[in-house]
Amino acid sequence: MFRWLRGPGAVFKDPLPGSTNYLNAYDANGRLFRAAGSNRKDEGKDAENRQSTLPGEEGMEGEDKKNFASGQPIPRERPDDLMPFPLNRQFRSQPVLSEELREEIWHRSVKVGESVKVISANLGIEMARVGAAVRLKTVEKDWIQQGKPLASPYARAILAMLPTTPYHGGRAESKAHEPINDLPVHRDTLPQIFHPVSESRHFTRADAGQVFRPGLLPADARIPHPELVELQRERLRGVVRDERVNALREKNRLESLQKAEREKAKREKEERATTKVVPESGRWEFRFKDISVEDVGHTGRDRRGVGARYGFPHEDRKRGQIKIPRRVE
Repeated sequence: MFRWLRGPGAVFKDPLPGSTNYLNAYDANGRLFRAAGSNRKDEGKDAENRQSTLPGEEGMEGEDKKNFASGQPIPRERPDDLMPFPLNRQFRSQPVLSEELREEIWHRSVKVGESVKVISANLGIEMARVGAAVRLKTVEKDWIQQGKPLASPYARAILAMLPTTPYHGGRAESKAHEPINDLPVHRDTLPQIFHPVSESRHFTRADAGQVFRPGLLPADARIPHPELVELQRERLRGVVRDERVNALREKNRLESLQKAEREKAKREKEERATTKVVPESGRWEFRFKDISVEDVGHTGRDRRGVGARYGFPHEDRKRGQIKIPRRVE
């Protein structure tokens, strides 16, 4: 064990700056595979010489480490270098957002006022992750104003161990963090359906959605960013880039205004339907709403009914309920 710690294991004591330090990225002698002069094909030859030489005596203490110490940039991790578990070759460590990129997301959302959809499309980050980054950054800013201590050294140490997506200043050549238009499989599209169609009919994805379920939208309309599909179609039609971008910005602005108007109308409707009673002491405020017993629906579980969230036990919690299937359908 001590021979390994003094040999190839020494590279894990002092990890490379700006790079992951996974075991699978090094050969048996402690040399980085993606460094100059190292090749994964040579791993078998190194294994044959393990008995004749001490493992790691000519490892990173040799030419490779001198190159890194002299200021040469470390090559970017390859997919084979991002396997923290050598026996599980199907798992790849996924990159996380860098501190600069999270700061830029918060700045665009809070300071500039861009919508989550616009930030997601420009930076190549999923909308749910954009919202999470904004919320966590807001909490961090609040803690700094309140004088609460932050675990900044711990965060920097964790980020140094994981692959990160840096912020390139919004340049066009920057790589997306993750796919942003992935569409989960809809449960109504799982059955296999044989639908006869005449040869002369133009059967589209919208028609296929109607076959699976009436009212089911096609994938082009259900993806998180359908405007990117329209943007690509306009590019193929020969529309100038500036015109495409300006049209997309105007469309996003109108959608934001319509969404704000709908939310305002909803709040006003709830205010009109609510009767507020304030006692003389003024310490409480009682709110009353008119309800109907028909709101629960024919099953009694409609979300508009009273008790939809509270006090309605599940059937499997009742005594005597049969919890195993009694017939095959």
